[in-house]
Amino acid sequence: MGAALATGVAGALCVAWAASGLGQPAPTGADEPQATASASSAAASPLPTTTKRSLPTGRAARPVSVRVPELGVDAPVASMSAVKGVLTPPSDASSVGWWDDGARPGATRGTVVVAGHTVHTGGGAFDHLGTLEPGARVVVRTRKGVVRYEVRRVETYDKATLAEKSSRLFRTTGRPRLLLITCDDWDGTGYLSNTVVFAAPVASA
Repeated sequence: MGAALATGVAGALCVAWAASGLGQPAPTGADEPQATASASSAAASPLPTTTKRSLPTGRAARPVSVRVPELGVDAPVASMSAVKGVLTPPSDASSVGWWDDGARPGATRGTVVVAGHTVHTGGGAFDHLGTLEPGARVVVRTRKGVVRYEVRRVETYDKATLAEKSSRLFRTTGRPRLLLITCDDWDGTGYLSNTVVFAAPVASA
């Protein structure tokens, strides 16, 4: 939810994603089904409860930057916490936010969640996220090295559907993956939907 911000002539930012209507976290290894065309409104509730468990060490580390070569994006990353079930990316539209209760890039389990703004007049890091196609690469630089991902699919969800699916989308268990999230469907006053890019880690070339 959250009201749109303004950044000079840059236009309205998509500000936040409410992850509501959650049940129990998705089973280990569960994958997200295809998006439905519409969904009823969901009651607000927090993001999945996460314990401060230790993530696998290996290459896992806090992200520093996200690069999407196909979009010409190379954005710095800031930590992003959920406040009452809402993720709010950095106010700087050229930066992106990493959900710090999710997995770290390089972990062997869980979902790395990175959210960025779309600005309807241009200038947002994820303005063209929805144009990515399967096979596109995403490179996440961390404090320990680089983790590479390959896009598997791109989905668009209305906000109620995103809320209903949030326990699966933001799962902290299961096979490792990366989600890139931004707003979509500007109607002249706000954004009606969210684009979600699903990507899987790939071996370094």
